Amino acid sequence: MTIRERLEELERNQLSPHASLAAESAGRARADEPDPVRTCFQRDRDRIIHLCRAFRRLAHKTQVFVYPREDHLRTRLSHTLEVSQIGRTISKALRLNEDLTEAMALGHDVGHTPFGHAGEWALDQAYRRYDPEAGFGHALHSVRVLETLERDGQGLNLTRETLSGIASHPKGTRDTQSALLPEATETLEGMVIRISDRIAYLCHDLDDCLRSKLLRLSDLPAAVVQALGERHSDRVGTMVEDVIASSEGKPHLAMSDDVTAAMDELKDFLFERIYLGPPLVRAREQVFGVIEGLFDVYMTNDDEYLRHIGSVPGFPQMRARAVCDYVAGMTDRFARRAWMDAKLPSGFPEF
Repeated sequence: MTIRERLEELERNQLSPHASLAAESAGRARADEPDPVRTCFQRDRDRIIHLCRAFRRLAHKTQVFVYPREDHLRTRLSHTLEVSQIGRTISKALRLNEDLTEAMALGHDVGHTPFGHAGEWALDQAYRRYDPEAGFGHALHSVRVLETLERDGQGLNLTRETLSGIASHPKGTRDTQSALLPEATETLEGMVIRISDRIAYLCHDLDDCLRSKLLRLSDLPAAVVQALGERHSDRVGTMVEDVIASSEGKPHLAMSDDVTAAMDELKDFLFERIYLGPPLVRAREQVFGVIEGLFDVYMTNDDEYLRHIGSVPGFPQMRARAVCDYVAGMTDRFARRAWMDAKLPSGFPEF
Protein backbone atom coordinates (compact mmCIF):
# COMPACT_ATOMS: atom_id res chain seq x y z
CA MET A 1 0.00 0.00 0.00
CA THR A 2 1.40 3.41 -0.98
CA ILE A 3 1.44 6.46 1.30
CA ARG A 4 -1.32 7.97 -0.83
CA GLU A 5 -3.47 4.90 -0.38
CA ARG A 6 -2.94 5.03 3.38
CA LEU A 7 -4.01 8.69 3.39
CA GLU A 8 -7.10 7.82 1.38
CA GLU A 9 -7.93 5.08 3.87
CA LEU A 10 -7.52 7.57 6.75
CA GLU A 11 -9.98 9.88 5.02
CA ARG A 12 -12.55 7.08 4.75
CA ASN A 13 -12.20 6.23 8.44
CA GLN A 14 -11.89 9.67 9.99
CA LEU A 15 -13.73 12.25 7.88
CA SER A 16 -17.40 13.16 8.14
CA PRO A 17 -19.91 11.24 5.99
CA HIS A 18 -20.52 14.63 4.32
CA ALA A 19 -16.85 15.18 3.37
CA SER A 20 -15.39 14.80 -0.11
CA LEU A 21 -13.02 11.83 -0.32
CA ALA A 22 -9.98 12.02 -2.57
CA ALA A 23 -10.39 8.37 -3.56
CA GLU A 24 -13.88 9.19 -4.87
CA SER A 25 -12.94 12.29 -6.84
CA ALA A 26 -14.64 12.83 -10.20
CA GLY A 27 -11.14 13.16 -11.61
CA ARG A 28 -9.43 15.48 -14.08
CA ALA A 29 -10.09 16.45 -17.67
CA ARG A 30 -6.92 14.52 -18.57
CA ALA A 31 -6.16 11.39 -16.60
CA ASP A 32 -2.96 11.49 -14.51
CA GLU A 33 -0.99 8.61 -13.07
CA PRO A 34 -1.75 8.60 -9.31
CA ASP A 35 0.98 10.04 -7.11
CA PRO A 36 2.61 7.58 -4.68
CA VAL A 37 2.56 10.11 -1.80
CA ARG A 38 -0.09 12.77 -2.37
CA THR A 39 -3.84 12.52 -2.83
CA CYS A 40 -5.40 14.19 -5.88
CA PHE A 41 -6.50 17.21 -3.82
CA GLN A 42 -3.00 17.62 -2.36
CA ARG A 43 -1.65 17.65 -5.91
CA ASP A 44 -4.15 20.37 -6.85
CA ARG A 45 -2.93 22.50 -3.96
CA ASP A 46 0.71 21.94 -4.88
CA ARG A 47 0.17 22.73 -8.55
CA ILE A 48 -1.40 26.07 -7.68
CA ILE A 49 1.46 26.98 -5.34
CA HIS A 50 4.37 25.73 -7.45
CA LEU A 51 3.21 26.06 -11.06
CA CYS A 52 0.66 28.86 -11.19
CA ARG A 53 2.18 32.20 -12.19
CA ALA A 54 -1.15 33.95 -11.64
CA PHE A 55 -1.01 32.84 -7.99
CA ARG A 56 2.36 34.54 -7.52
CA ARG A 57 1.10 37.75 -9.12
CA LEU A 58 -1.54 38.09 -6.40
CA ALA A 59 1.15 39.60 -4.19
CA HIS A 60 0.99 42.72 -6.39
CA LYS A 61 -2.77 43.00 -6.83
CA THR A 62 -4.91 45.29 -4.70
CA GLN A 63 -7.48 44.06 -2.21
CA VAL A 64 -9.31 47.34 -1.44
CA PHE A 65 -6.86 50.22 -1.64
CA VAL A 66 -5.48 51.07 -5.08
CA TYR A 67 -1.68 51.02 -5.16
CA PRO A 68 -1.35 51.67 -1.40
CA ARG A 69 1.74 53.32 0.05
CA GLU A 70 1.20 51.53 3.36
CA ASP A 71 3.10 48.24 3.37
CA HIS A 72 0.85 46.47 5.88
CA LEU A 73 -2.48 46.69 4.06
CA ARG A 74 -3.79 43.47 2.54
CA THR A 75 -3.03 42.37 -0.97
CA ARG A 76 -4.95 39.81 -2.97
CA LEU A 77 -2.37 37.20 -1.88
CA SER A 78 -2.67 37.91 1.84
CA HIS A 79 -6.46 37.78 1.43
CA THR A 80 -6.08 34.37 -0.22
CA LEU A 81 -3.97 33.08 2.68
CA GLU A 82 -6.52 34.34 5.21
CA VAL A 83 -9.34 32.59 3.33
CA SER A 84 -7.24 29.42 3.34
CA GLN A 85 -6.60 29.60 7.08
CA ILE A 86 -10.26 30.24 7.92
CA GLY A 87 -11.40 27.50 5.55
CA ARG A 88 -9.00 24.94 6.98
CA THR A 89 -10.07 25.76 10.53
CA ILE A 90 -13.74 25.22 9.67
CA SER A 91 -13.01 22.08 7.66
CA LYS A 92 -10.88 20.52 10.39
CA ALA A 93 -13.53 21.20 13.02
CA LEU A 94 -16.30 19.71 10.85
CA ARG A 95 -14.10 16.77 9.71
CA LEU A 96 -14.22 17.83 6.07
CA ASN A 97 -11.41 17.49 3.54
CA GLU A 98 -8.80 20.11 4.46
CA ASP A 99 -6.69 19.44 1.36
CA LEU A 100 -9.60 20.13 -0.99
CA THR A 101 -10.58 23.22 1.00
CA GLU A 102 -7.03 24.55 0.84
CA ALA A 103 -6.73 23.95 -2.91
CA MET A 104 -9.99 25.84 -3.53
CA ALA A 105 -8.90 28.70 -1.29
CA LEU A 106 -5.49 29.12 -2.92
CA GLY A 107 -7.00 29.16 -6.41
CA HIS A 108 -10.18 31.13 -5.79
CA ASP A 109 -8.80 34.58 -6.78
CA VAL A 110 -6.13 33.78 -9.38
CA GLY A 111 -8.39 35.30 -12.03
CA HIS A 112 -8.78 38.62 -10.25
CA THR A 113 -7.96 41.85 -12.04
CA PRO A 114 -5.53 44.57 -11.02
CA PHE A 115 -6.95 47.32 -8.78
CA GLY A 116 -9.36 45.16 -6.78
CA HIS A 117 -13.10 45.16 -7.37
CA ALA A 118 -12.95 48.51 -9.15
CA GLY A 119 -10.71 46.83 -11.72
CA GLU A 120 -13.17 43.95 -12.06
CA TRP A 121 -16.11 46.30 -12.64
CA ALA A 122 -14.07 48.33 -15.14
CA LEU A 123 -12.92 45.28 -17.09
CA ASP A 124 -16.45 43.90 -17.27
CA GLN A 125 -17.67 47.22 -18.70
CA ALA A 126 -14.81 47.53 -21.19
CA TYR A 127 -15.21 43.94 -22.40
CA ARG A 128 -18.96 44.34 -22.96
CA ARG A 129 -18.40 47.39 -25.15
CA TYR A 130 -16.62 45.19 -27.68
CA ASP A 131 -18.64 42.01 -27.12
CA PRO A 132 -22.09 42.66 -25.62
CA GLU A 133 -22.67 38.91 -25.19
CA ALA A 134 -19.57 38.56 -23.01
CA GLY A 135 -18.69 39.81 -19.57
CA PHE A 136 -16.09 39.41 -16.85
CA GLY A 137 -16.35 37.85 -13.40
CA HIS A 138 -13.24 36.90 -11.46
CA ALA A 139 -14.56 33.56 -10.17
CA LEU A 140 -15.18 32.05 -13.60
CA HIS A 141 -12.03 33.70 -14.91
CA SER A 142 -10.07 31.97 -12.13
CA VAL A 143 -11.28 28.66 -13.58
CA ARG A 144 -10.28 29.84 -17.07
CA VAL A 145 -6.80 30.72 -15.80
CA LEU A 146 -6.35 27.32 -14.19
CA GLU A 147 -7.91 25.28 -17.00
CA THR A 148 -6.83 27.15 -20.12
CA LEU A 149 -4.31 29.98 -19.68
CA GLU A 150 -1.64 28.67 -17.32
CA ARG A 151 1.41 26.77 -18.61
CA ASP A 152 1.12 28.25 -22.13
CA GLY A 153 -2.40 26.99 -22.66
CA GLN A 154 -2.06 23.56 -21.06
CA GLY A 155 -3.67 24.55 -17.79
CA LEU A 156 -2.98 22.82 -14.48
CA ASN A 157 -5.40 19.93 -15.04
CA LEU A 158 -7.02 20.20 -11.60
CA THR A 159 -9.79 17.98 -10.28
CA ARG A 160 -13.42 18.75 -10.97
CA GLU A 161 -14.06 19.32 -7.24
CA THR A 162 -11.40 22.01 -6.93
CA LEU A 163 -12.52 23.83 -10.07
CA SER A 164 -16.17 23.64 -9.04
CA GLY A 165 -15.44 25.18 -5.64
CA ILE A 166 -13.45 28.00 -7.23
CA ALA A 167 -16.22 28.73 -9.74
CA SER A 168 -18.90 28.98 -7.06
CA HIS A 169 -17.38 31.55 -4.70
CA PRO A 170 -18.52 35.03 -5.93
CA LYS A 171 -20.09 37.27 -3.29
CA GLY A 172 -20.92 40.82 -4.41
CA THR A 173 -23.62 42.64 -2.45
CA ARG A 174 -25.70 39.55 -1.73
CA ASP A 175 -26.50 38.72 1.88
CA THR A 176 -24.60 36.09 3.85
CA GLN A 177 -27.39 33.54 3.52
CA SER A 178 -26.60 33.30 -0.21
CA ALA A 179 -23.18 31.88 0.68
CA LEU A 180 -24.87 29.10 2.65
CA LEU A 181 -27.26 27.84 -0.02
CA PRO A 182 -26.63 24.08 -0.45
CA GLU A 183 -27.40 24.17 -4.17
CA ALA A 184 -24.69 26.76 -4.80
CA THR A 185 -21.85 24.22 -4.65
CA GLU A 186 -21.16 20.57 -5.45
CA THR A 187 -19.27 19.93 -2.20
CA LEU A 188 -19.47 21.00 1.40
CA GLU A 189 -15.85 22.13 1.12
CA GLY A 190 -16.94 24.50 -1.66
CA MET A 191 -19.51 25.98 0.69
CA VAL A 192 -16.78 26.40 3.32
CA ILE A 193 -14.80 28.53 0.86
CA ARG A 194 -17.85 30.66 0.07
CA ILE A 195 -18.36 31.58 3.71
CA SER A 196 -14.63 31.77 4.50
CA ASP A 197 -14.14 34.28 1.69
CA ARG A 198 -16.88 36.46 3.16
CA ILE A 199 -15.57 36.19 6.71
CA ALA A 200 -12.06 37.07 5.55
CA TYR A 201 -12.93 40.11 3.48
CA LEU A 202 -15.37 41.57 6.02
CA CYS A 203 -12.85 41.28 8.83
CA HIS A 204 -9.64 42.29 7.09
CA ASP A 205 -11.15 45.07 4.97
CA LEU A 206 -12.55 46.63 8.14
CA ASP A 207 -9.18 46.15 9.85
CA ASP A 208 -7.39 47.90 6.95
CA CYS A 209 -9.90 50.77 7.02
CA LEU A 210 -9.37 51.22 10.75
CA ARG A 211 -5.61 51.07 10.32
CA SER A 212 -5.62 53.64 7.53
CA LYS A 213 -7.92 55.97 9.54
CA LEU A 214 -10.69 55.85 6.94
CA LEU A 215 -12.92 54.56 9.73
CA ARG A 216 -12.98 54.66 13.50
CA LEU A 217 -14.44 51.93 15.67
CA SER A 218 -17.08 54.42 16.84
CA ASP A 219 -18.30 54.73 13.22
CA LEU A 220 -19.48 51.12 13.16
CA PRO A 221 -23.11 50.27 13.84
CA ALA A 222 -23.45 49.47 17.54
CA ALA A 223 -25.19 46.16 16.79
CA VAL A 224 -22.18 45.00 14.73
CA VAL A 225 -19.70 45.73 17.51
CA GLN A 226 -21.95 44.12 20.10
CA ALA A 227 -22.46 40.94 18.07
CA LEU A 228 -19.00 40.51 16.55
CA GLY A 229 -16.58 42.22 18.94
CA GLU A 230 -14.26 45.21 19.05
CA ARG A 231 -11.02 43.56 17.91
CA HIS A 232 -10.11 41.93 14.60
CA SER A 233 -9.39 38.58 16.27
CA ASP A 234 -12.71 38.71 18.13
CA ARG A 235 -14.63 39.29 14.91
CA VAL A 236 -12.92 36.44 13.04
CA GLY A 237 -13.32 34.10 16.00
CA THR A 238 -16.99 34.92 16.46
CA MET A 239 -17.87 34.23 12.83
CA VAL A 240 -15.77 31.06 12.52
CA GLU A 241 -17.00 29.56 15.78
CA ASP A 242 -20.59 30.37 14.86
CA VAL A 243 -20.26 28.49 11.54
CA ILE A 244 -18.80 25.47 13.33
CA ALA A 245 -21.35 25.41 16.16
CA SER A 246 -24.29 25.87 13.77
CA SER A 247 -23.08 23.32 11.19
CA GLU A 248 -21.70 20.36 13.14
CA GLY A 249 -23.19 17.08 11.98
CA LYS A 250 -25.24 18.66 9.21
CA PRO A 251 -24.97 18.04 5.45
CA HIS A 252 -24.82 21.80 4.87
CA LEU A 253 -23.42 24.90 6.56
CA ALA A 254 -25.45 27.18 8.79
CA MET A 255 -25.01 30.26 10.97
CA SER A 256 -27.05 31.80 13.78
CA ASP A 257 -29.49 34.58 12.95
CA ASP A 258 -27.70 37.09 15.19
CA VAL A 259 -24.26 36.65 13.63
CA THR A 260 -25.66 36.48 10.10
CA ALA A 261 -27.54 39.74 10.63
CA ALA A 262 -24.43 41.44 12.02
CA MET A 263 -22.32 40.26 9.05
CA ASP A 264 -24.88 41.60 6.60
CA GLU A 265 -25.05 44.93 8.41
CA LEU A 266 -21.24 45.18 8.34
CA LYS A 267 -21.19 44.27 4.65
CA ASP A 268 -23.77 46.93 3.79
CA PHE A 269 -21.87 49.47 5.89
CA LEU A 270 -18.58 48.77 4.07
CA PHE A 271 -20.21 49.01 0.65
CA GLU A 272 -21.84 52.31 1.51
CA ARG A 273 -18.92 53.93 3.31
CA ILE A 274 -15.89 52.40 1.56
CA TYR A 275 -16.31 50.22 -1.55
CA LEU A 276 -18.82 52.58 -3.20
CA GLY A 277 -18.30 55.51 -0.86
CA PRO A 278 -16.56 58.90 -1.07
CA PRO A 279 -13.06 57.85 0.10
CA LEU A 280 -12.41 55.77 -3.04
CA VAL A 281 -14.37 57.76 -5.64
CA ARG A 282 -11.33 59.32 -7.31
CA ALA A 283 -9.39 56.04 -7.23
CA ARG A 284 -12.32 54.22 -8.88
CA GLU A 285 -12.52 56.86 -11.62
CA GLN A 286 -8.78 56.52 -12.26
CA VAL A 287 -9.03 52.72 -12.35
CA PHE A 288 -11.83 52.87 -14.93
CA GLY A 289 -9.71 55.25 -17.00
CA VAL A 290 -6.68 52.93 -16.94
CA ILE A 291 -8.56 49.69 -17.65
CA GLU A 292 -10.79 51.12 -20.37
CA GLY A 293 -7.84 52.98 -21.89
CA LEU A 294 -5.73 49.83 -22.10
CA PHE A 295 -8.60 47.81 -23.54
CA ASP A 296 -9.15 50.43 -26.25
CA VAL A 297 -5.45 50.56 -27.13
CA TYR A 298 -5.16 46.80 -27.61
CA MET A 299 -8.45 46.60 -29.53
CA THR A 300 -7.70 49.45 -31.96
CA ASN A 301 -3.92 49.49 -32.35
CA ASP A 302 -2.60 46.42 -34.17
CA ASP A 303 1.03 47.25 -33.40
CA GLU A 304 0.37 47.40 -29.65
CA TYR A 305 -1.68 44.19 -29.82
CA LEU A 306 1.08 42.37 -31.70
CA ARG A 307 3.78 43.66 -29.36
CA HIS A 308 2.02 42.66 -26.15
CA ILE A 309 -0.45 39.86 -26.89
CA GLY A 310 0.27 38.05 -30.14
CA SER A 311 -0.98 37.65 -33.67
CA VAL A 312 -4.17 39.57 -34.40
CA PRO A 313 -7.18 37.17 -34.54
CA GLY A 314 -9.68 37.47 -37.35
CA PHE A 315 -12.84 38.02 -35.31
CA PRO A 316 -13.41 41.03 -32.99
CA GLN A 317 -14.86 38.75 -30.29
CA MET A 318 -11.69 36.61 -30.30
CA ARG A 319 -9.56 39.73 -30.05
CA ALA A 320 -11.66 41.07 -27.17
CA ARG A 321 -11.32 37.72 -25.37
CA ALA A 322 -7.53 37.82 -25.71
CA VAL A 323 -7.37 41.46 -24.55
CA CYS A 324 -9.57 40.65 -21.55
CA ASP A 325 -7.29 37.75 -20.57
CA TYR A 326 -4.20 39.94 -20.90
CA VAL A 327 -5.52 42.89 -18.90
CA ALA A 328 -7.02 40.65 -16.19
CA GLY A 329 -3.60 39.06 -15.65
CA MET A 330 -1.83 42.35 -14.99
CA THR A 331 -0.66 43.39 -11.55
CA ASP A 332 -1.37 46.92 -10.36
CA ARG A 333 2.11 48.18 -11.14
CA PHE A 334 2.25 46.44 -14.53
CA ALA A 335 -1.09 48.01 -15.51
CA ARG A 336 0.17 51.45 -14.48
CA ARG A 337 3.34 51.04 -16.56
CA ALA A 338 1.41 49.67 -19.54
CA TRP A 339 -0.99 52.62 -19.45
CA MET A 340 1.85 55.14 -19.23
CA ASP A 341 3.73 53.43 -22.08
CA ALA A 342 0.60 53.52 -24.25
CA LYS A 343 -0.56 57.04 -23.37
CA LEU A 344 2.54 59.10 -22.60
CA PRO A 345 5.47 59.99 -24.86
CA SER A 346 8.46 57.74 -24.29
CA GLY A 347 11.05 60.09 -25.74
CA PHE A 348 12.48 60.22 -29.22
CA PRO A 349 14.66 59.02 -30.70
CA GLU A 350 14.78 55.69 -28.88
CA PHE A 351 18.13 53.95 -28.59
